[in-house]
Amino acid sequence: MVQTLAISKTITSMTDLQARFNLTPADSDSFFTEWHQELPDITELERETLDRIKQRFERHRNIGKLAEGTINLLLVSPLLDLAGFYDEPFLITTEPQVEILIESRDELLRGRIDTLVIQGQLWSLVVESKQSISLAAAIPQALAYMIGSSTGKPLYGMATDGDFFMFIKLLKQEPPLYDFSDTFSLLLLRQNKLYDVLQVLKKINRAIL
Repeated sequence: MVQTLAISKTITSMTDLQARFNLTPADSDSFFTEWHQELPDITELERETLDRIKQRFERHRNIGKLAEGTINLLLVSPLLDLAGFYDEPFLITTEPQVEILIESRDELLRGRIDTLVIQGQLWSLVVESKQSISLAAAIPQALAYMIGSSTGKPLYGMATDGDFFMFIKLLKQEPPLYDFSDTFSLLLLRQNKLYDVLQVLKKINRAIL
């Protein structure tokens, strides 16, 4: 008999994910070059805009912990706009519910998450900036939702809690391959890592066109 399980409670670590989907980390730097090689330039106007975005975010964050919706409004939405994901030919949808049947374990994983899906290939996942939810804990769940996609094209994910950004690449083959980018931190006082985040988003934009 198939047992229905919640993704949020079942997939809490990479071990849980690998046990169910035989995920394999890529062993070559050439698998996920989109986050660090031949990145597009950003203009001076874009830098000024990113500086304002960071200043606004810091002003709100310094008051207290931020909810997902606030992080989306202050950071994620402006970044996706600057990267061109709101313009043709891209379409943004939400992923209200995902179901993944694992026949070998008689499990049906089901979940709902506030995630933007762009062109069926880029997942934007935001987690609340509070201590009870870490970005590291959200990464396995992001991968689980990406695995539930029906496309055979390379899949990308961007996860953030506001202070940190990380990118994910998944190739659904047998076995599925995945890799992570470095973490981009907005806590650095004399650097604006949103420059780097925008460059990666622009590179992914080109990769999925």
